[in-house]
Amino acid sequence: MEHLYQKVSYLKGLAEGLEIDKNSKEGKLLLHIVEALEDFAYAINEINENYEDLERYVDYIDEDLTDVENELYDYDDYYEDEDDEDYDDYDDEYGIYDEDFEEDDFEEEE
Repeated sequence: MEHLYQKVSYLKGLAEGLEIDKNSKEGKLLLHIVEALEDFAYAINEINENYEDLERYVDYIDEDLTDVENELYDYDDYYEDEDDEDYDDYDDEYGIYDEDFEEDDFEEEE
């Protein structure tokens, strides 16, 4: 935002260097425009500073929220435990998904 201040300062210097008559209609207009530009530059700078502060604050909140979500909704651990509990017994009991499966296991004994 420093470039805005520099440009406004340059315009103020030009206005003073041209010795614009403060009493003429055109002079009043130009000087008020330069003053308004200076006010805009300050306002934009303030908005930018507030935005940066807000952005940092939102980042902190996001980090905290991520920590809370990990504590409350730790899906990986929840589903990992659930899978182990529900399906281990089923696999053992019925022999499903057995890696050592052979067709000979189902042939009738004579």
